[in-house]
Amino acid sequence: MRNFFASGWRRPETLLLVMAGAVPLSFATWNALLNNFVIERAGFTGAEIGILQSLREVPGFMAFTAVFILIFLREQTLALVALLLLGIGTAMTGWFPSVIGLYCTTVLMSIGYHYFATMENSLVLQWTPIEKTPEMLGRVIAVGSATSIVTFAMVWLVFDFAALDFRWVYMIGGGVTALAALVCWIAYPRFSGAVEQHRHLVIRKRYWLFYLLSFMGGARRQIFIVFAGFLMVEKFGFEVIDITLLFLLNAAINMWLAPRVGRFVARWGERRALILEYIGLIGVFVGYAFVENAAIAGALYVIDHLFFALALAINSYFQKIADPADIASTAGVSFSIDHTAAVIVPVVLGFLWLTSPAMVFLIGGAMAAFSLLLACNVPQHPKPGNETLFGFGRKQLVEN
Repeated sequence: MRNFFASGWRRPETLLLVMAGAVPLSFATWNALLNNFVIERAGFTGAEIGILQSLREVPGFMAFTAVFILIFLREQTLALVALLLLGIGTAMTGWFPSVIGLYCTTVLMSIGYHYFATMENSLVLQWTPIEKTPEMLGRVIAVGSATSIVTFAMVWLVFDFAALDFRWVYMIGGGVTALAALVCWIAYPRFSGAVEQHRHLVIRKRYWLFYLLSFMGGARRQIFIVFAGFLMVEKFGFEVIDITLLFLLNAAINMWLAPRVGRFVARWGERRALILEYIGLIGVFVGYAFVENAAIAGALYVIDHLFFALALAINSYFQKIADPADIASTAGVSFSIDHTAAVIVPVVLGFLWLTSPAMVFLIGGAMAAFSLLLACNVPQHPKPGNETLFGFGRKQLVEN
């Protein structure tokens, strides 16, 4: 493999950052407009938004199938195809303002998004030395945040000044992502990892803590993605511009914070980072449950988003305990585990939302508390044979 930190722009590091920057052009556009679009144009309630978000997570649940696609395609090729689908699905969204239409375009967009995310995680862990992985993961988040700033600013400007319809904004965001995928296909050579990856499903007992952390991360993320934003629109009457400004603020802070979080994880360890994340999330979710002031709700939304960067410690932890040949297969398996919760949580809590929005967030607080217990089981110096402090799988390196 070429030196990861070699000079020049046609190198793995640069390709990862370019692809990371292309994703928010579509996803940030889709996300910034979603709550207002579905309420204003399709008449969604909490039940429909819950179903839509559950459907959005089905491709994530099926991410384990990526390992079978890799029998025919290289990881880099699959990542670029997925990026293209993300752009196409987003571009089509505004043209189908109905319940069924939104369900269909969401699934198409989501296939691209989740298969790309699976391959991105795999490629970062394969192409980056262990000691540099947290910093690289932080840089990927920072680049995505920088692109999100541009995207949210574009959404704000076209709604406030150009008065473009939803469909044209979706077309612009999705079209630029699709174009970026084509440019990356043409401009970059095909890179290889240092270790040949398994082309079959790999599930190992000693990875159990990583699997559980991934599962709880998926559940927690859905409460933020689905219900925190919906709370802002339904309860506090936030407009498209208000939601976009929140996203813009989140992205600006993350652009500065994420590389520093990566360095923090590299220096202080995954255990401390995850403990800090889950303690903070308990407070945020309890705050959501009882907030009555729009400004405080907006502040909670920003604080909630800041903790996403700390979640990179889960992938960093896995890289330290994993057999290098397991990375591509386990990236798909962990995404499927993550999205098992993500498929169930939105639809179940969507119906609960109709009777008690506060209870949705209190359940989120309980999830964060359980995740805190799991984080306390992460060793300060994880490695093969030292995957957990307590529990089965410890010191077990030879498995069936």
